[in-house]
Amino acid sequence: MTRSARERSESGFYHVVAKGNGGQNLFEDASDYRAFLELAAAAAEKCDILVHAYCLMSNHVHLLLEDRGNRLSDFMKSLTTGYAMRLNAKTGHIGHVFQQRFKSQPVENEAYLLQAARYIHNNPAKAGICPADEYLWSSYHEYVSGIQGITTVPLILELCGGREGFRAFQAQGEGDYRFGQRSRIADGEARDVALRILGDIAPGDIKAMERPCRNALLFDLKDAGLSVRQIERLTGLGKWIINEA
Repeated sequence: MTRSARERSESGFYHVVAKGNGGQNLFEDASDYRAFLELAAAAAEKCDILVHAYCLMSNHVHLLLEDRGNRLSDFMKSLTTGYAMRLNAKTGHIGHVFQQRFKSQPVENEAYLLQAARYIHNNPAKAGICPADEYLWSSYHEYVSGIQGITTVPLILELCGGREGFRAFQAQGEGDYRFGQRSRIADGEARDVALRILGDIAPGDIKAMERPCRNALLFDLKDAGLSVRQIERLTGLGKWIINEA
């Protein structure tokens, strides 16, 4: 079955999150983190992607990307497949390494871009690991040290007013930005959103599908910002089935 299309960014910027399958660790030691970054650099060059920020946590990764050639999916497929093959060969693990599809959130203006970068860099502090400036596996150090890594730093540095401005902005804390946040979709717009997400599939047809396909589409509808009540009305399914999906 064809999966629903991702929400397209008009600016080309995306905040992307990829998680370990079932919450499993993606990284066991420093060589794993370095390998992921090397694969990300190679995939970015191949797919005309710019990395503006990243943070590699033990069981998930955050990336702030500029998709200049509309090849975000190709980039993520190359990166996650390459890394999964390496990790499985190293550990003897068999099966999926990453959970479902990666998640992406469009970033459509400069203020949101800065907030997304700050949110990404502050992940270790939010998790209680250490302050952002002490964490080894994020792009924070590329911004403050001037040492070139995989990150394209000029845009965000310019918006912050240089390295000291970047430090000051980061020190302000998380702010109001959250990955996955959306304003509430009005009931009158819910059907249009559902039709955009589902493509040729009518909302009422979902309840007749096999459970894996049904649940995947219900997940996509909720991920697009529809409430459980709205999905109930559109699909005819009960809230327990929707919540389970």
